[in-house]
Amino acid sequence: MDFDTPEQHRHIVEAIERLCAPFDDAYWRARDEDGRFPDEFHAAMAASGWLGIAMPEAYGGAGLGIREAALMMHTIAATGAGMSGASAVHMNIFGLHPVVVHGSDEQKARWLPPLIAGRDRACFAVTEPNTGLNTLKLKTRAVRQGDHYVVTGQKVWISTAQVANKVLLLARTGDEGLSLFYTDLDRSTVAVHEIAKMGRKCVDSNELFIDGMKVPVADRIGEEGRGFDYILHGLNPERILIASEAVGLGRAALRKAAAYAGERVVFDRPIGQNQGIQHPLARNWMELEAAHLMAQKAAWLYDNGQPCGAEANAAKYLAGEACFRACEQAILTHGGMGYSKEFHVERYLREAWIPRLAPVSPQLILCFIAEKVLGLPKSY
Repeated sequence: MDFDTPEQHRHIVEAIERLCAPFDDAYWRARDEDGRFPDEFHAAMAASGWLGIAMPEAYGGAGLGIREAALMMHTIAATGAGMSGASAVHMNIFGLHPVVVHGSDEQKARWLPPLIAGRDRACFAVTEPNTGLNTLKLKTRAVRQGDHYVVTGQKVWISTAQVANKVLLLARTGDEGLSLFYTDLDRSTVAVHEIAKMGRKCVDSNELFIDGMKVPVADRIGEEGRGFDYILHGLNPERILIASEAVGLGRAALRKAAAYAGERVVFDRPIGQNQGIQHPLARNWMELEAAHLMAQKAAWLYDNGQPCGAEANAAKYLAGEACFRACEQAILTHGGMGYSKEFHVERYLREAWIPRLAPVSPQLILCFIAEKVLGLPKSY
């Protein structure tokens, strides 16, 4: 196994770091306070072609793999942009993967170029308030009427719906089957209510109330009733990307903590000289490194067409926990000043809850590993 960093990957990291440099701590703190979507950052990513990193070259993308996409997302978060920066472009990287895999040539030509160029913004509408992670029990219904469907239902925790003009929607099209659509977000038939939350304020989360939204049959991806199978193609990449973003955020927190520990002098010595400060930070480094390696393994497996469900889920779990502990320790290292917005680490900790909780709970990941890897009886 070769652990040398490919030259292409070094170039990706360097390019993303240069792009993110103008969007410094002050920028992300301001977006955290005013809640405005980071349009400038999104536009810069689009202008440089990064929104299509994992999209086919034939439609304006770079044609690279999830490994490169994960590296890009890690680098964004690690610059201090955290989950705010990563989430502003996250949907572009994984969300339309079912279109890439199962969409027709006409659909790809119609949908992918404007998304890559940043003209379209999409939200991912799967989760519902009364089903949670039990996706097969979704209640939102799409009833076909000639050349279109009429959709009625409710979705929750839908990111970027305040700024999106497109929606990737999973809805029931029969007693058993679910179908997947990518269509215009018609605000005359969809009420979008923002959810106030503790972190990542600039990338909105919402409830959607859908009442009679018309969706052309031409906007259905693949066959009717097979939508759940199609979104599975996006779930492992999403877990890998979330894991990489979490490691990046954790490393940003660790960098802040180590710098402060080296500069802060108490009792005539830097606090970083004390093992009570050193050891927790060293443990954070090891945990983040291990999570990063698992995420890289999962991405390699995915890009090489091999099963990666266990690795992708494990990466998400390990990274979420390691990120949270690193962000917590960054505040503890700063002491009382860690509670101040001046040092930014309190924002990191608030955002660290996101990869820990979403898109799947740590408990369900443990159930998955127990059942699928260890062969234990299903517990739910």
